[in-house]
Amino acid sequence: MLAASYVGAAWFFSFVALSSSLALWEFYRMAGSKGAKPIVGLGIAAGLFVNLSFYHAKLQSFLLNMFEGLGIAPAFPTQPQLFFVVFVLIVLLVCLIELFRNAGSPLLNIAVTLLGIVYISLFLGTLIGIRERFVPLAFPMLRFFPSESSFMNAASIAEVYSWGGYTVISLFACIWICDTAAYVVGRSMGRHKLFPRVSPNKTWEGAVAGLLAAIGAALAARALLLEYMTFAQAGVFGLAIGVFGQLGDFVESLLKRDAGVKDSSSIVPGHGGVFDRFDSLIFVSPIVYLYLGFVLFS
Repeated sequence: MLAASYVGAAWFFSFVALSSSLALWEFYRMAGSKGAKPIVGLGIAAGLFVNLSFYHAKLQSFLLNMFEGLGIAPAFPTQPQLFFVVFVLIVLLVCLIELFRNAGSPLLNIAVTLLGIVYISLFLGTLIGIRERFVPLAFPMLRFFPSESSFMNAASIAEVYSWGGYTVISLFACIWICDTAAYVVGRSMGRHKLFPRVSPNKTWEGAVAGLLAAIGAALAARALLLEYMTFAQAGVFGLAIGVFGQLGDFVESLLKRDAGVKDSSSIVPGHGGVFDRFDSLIFVSPIVYLYLGFVLFS
């Protein structure tokens, strides 16, 4: 995970695409226990195209180079345009296929199929968007390299792309540290139940410890790796991870409780499924993606 995050490009895209496909399959499997019959094959394939829409810069470069060799110069959509086209086609296909399936409840099948694509493929796809935000066309290069002669050279571009790897690695580390602190403090000092209907073992003490640990980890990441952030921005980064990461855990617990399962699958021995391992990441990734796009790099 860490190596793919740092290297980025096709390695990281493949890691996220595989993880989201497995998590989506687990989600559909859980929904099946409640009587839903999602369109599994189409849902997973559609999820891969959603993931691909966040790989826009590399995809654009690849296709333009390929067509240039053929003497063709096609127009290429922007990243929001590409995502919109992909998602509209997905909704149309899901509805049209369900029209001819005659399998259970069409309303339930369509809803579950599309929810899985949004909740897992789209949300995890934003992790690719975070990693690919650190390229010249998407990153505010002049803010960090004010000299026009220096901001587009190979060294500057490589440095910025490495920041993207460090950002994703820091995101993982903050989630892991948050979970660890919440577990240790909750087990040793937890007295007040946080949300017993959904997760009876979680406590307020553990949640607060996890939140503070996430913020502390983000500040440490700023001091060590994330030089493009201020310490205040890193604090907000950690706050978002500490809050939404724990909420993501609760949401997945709610779904598993409703489905009557302890783990989403047994793909990861001793840990459950991919959905179990990435439940916090699923919620955190779109928040960080929006934070980078609309606050830090606006």
